[in-house]
Amino acid sequence: MEQAKIERINELARKAKTDLLSDEEQLERARLRREYLDAVMGNLQRQIDNLVIIDEDGNRHTFRQKGD
Repeated sequence: MEQAKIERINELARKAKTDLLSDEEQLERARLRREYLDAVMGNLQRQIDNLVIIDEDGNRHTFRQKGD
């Protein structure tokens, strides 16, 4: 996620603490938060996909989530 978007999220959060956000600003904040969470979850999923487990015999296994 771009740094400018993160700064805008923080700006809206600061404003929400002191003033009421307009309907437009609330929608923008919700959209930016969703985009941020999607980026974080995507990064986490990529890390999990690249996880390798080495068992006690030294064999390497890729990590698979339950149900896969």
